[in-house]
Amino acid sequence: MSPALMKMWISLASMGFMFLSIVLIYLSRFKLKAGILKLITAIIAYILMIISGIIIVLVVFSGPTSS
Repeated sequence: MSPALMKMWISLASMGFMFLSIVLIYLSRFKLKAGILKLITAIIAYILMIISGIIIVLVVFSGPTSS
């Protein structure tokens, strides 16, 4: 697999993490009533958002790939 294709899949996974974190934040704020479950989903959501942000920064600043 070429480096450009690997970067594409990594950034796609990062966007998936962002989408999943948005869904989890929505669930924890508006749908869940239990305190501990609400806290766990919020923590997981924010961890996924931080990881995806770091991955996107690394992919963007790693520069273009040569073929």
